[in-house]
Amino acid sequence: MNEINVGDIVQAKYNSGEYVGEVIEERGNFTLVQVLAILKHPTQGDLHNPGAVDGVAFHERKALAHREKMNARKRTIRLYDGEVPPYIASLKTAVEQLKSVLQTEDSSYNQKALEKLASLEKDFYHKIYEREHT
Repeated sequence: MNEINVGDIVQAKYNSGEYVGEVIEERGNFTLVQVLAILKHPTQGDLHNPGAVDGVAFHERKALAHREKMNARKRTIRLYDGEVPPYIASLKTAVEQLKSVLQTEDSSYNQKALEKLASLEKDFYHKIYEREHT
């Protein structure tokens, strides 16, 4: 395993999303990472009951913001060897990839998750997308 140092660009999992970021600080079992791009949008719904819709709290999860800091567990971090995509483009790609996966099967979970993504795009992400053109 490669040693990771402050200033390195890493790929890190955080909750149910995956991000590219810069290491800011070491914190014992955690590493403080500043988000630069999104590789995988967080999963919608109840993480403890995957695929469940009834009788669970179906959470809407936003992707972390550009330059937001996260305490990532060291075991979820590895050096990132690609070119870091622009944040807005990576957000759009991550959302579209998740939508594509959810659209492959018509289930109540997938429909609810697609509704949550649509809500995120309408209420939050459209403001970010607009910045790409300014």
